[in-house]
Amino acid sequence: MHQLRHFRLCPFSRSIRILLREVDIEVELVEEQPFNLQPEFLALNPAGELPVLLLENGPTLCGAYSISEFLAEELRRKPTGAQLIPCFPGNREERAEVRRLVDWFFRKLDREVSRDLLFEKVLARMEPGNAHSPDVELLRSLSANLRYHMSYISYLAQGRKWLAGEDLSFADIAAAAQLSVIDYLGEVPWDDYPFSKDWYVRFKSRPSMRPLLADKLPGIAPPAHYTDLDF
Repeated sequence: MHQLRHFRLCPFSRSIRILLREVDIEVELVEEQPFNLQPEFLALNPAGELPVLLLENGPTLCGAYSISEFLAEELRRKPTGAQLIPCFPGNREERAEVRRLVDWFFRKLDREVSRDLLFEKVLARMEPGNAHSPDVELLRSLSANLRYHMSYISYLAQGRKWLAGEDLSFADIAAAAQLSVIDYLGEVPWDDYPFSKDWYVRFKSRPSMRPLLADKLPGIAPPAHYTDLDF
């Protein structure tokens, strides 16, 4: 069976978990600890980053970008006839817009919000012997950054059926993966951004999201609305 090395609150790992379910590919999930990656994992991906997909009788794919592009190519080469989402739908210009937004969520949103928020509220607490206390000023800055991104998602969601256009795409998956982590930590001001919330409610109701909504970290519980499909 294919195997996915991941961390349950890694947004990049989450994006690939969602995508694999959307394209109906079963995998064995093997969880890694981002703060304690073992030599065996680093031999698979010397960059020390998640996720890593080990395809049975196939290549080892490192990183959400390469995994999503590989799966998109496979779906184009071997159509199944099933109603699977295209990762990068549309013509050349429309596919470029999907990739632009994937880059926005994977780079800009992650750099300006998710990465530091995850460290301050989760990863630092999980390191053995680390008595780290969250940086209140940094958390306030991350909250302000998040509002900028929520406004942009609202702008996209208000004018389009899905974030990149008429079709569900990997851009929606990338955004939902990031926001699902931030939402687990109780930081998304949903009520201030109804268009973002409506889009997320639609995506959150997809079967591919159910395993993520069932994820729990010991000692760090999500807010009550986290699993509510109509919050």
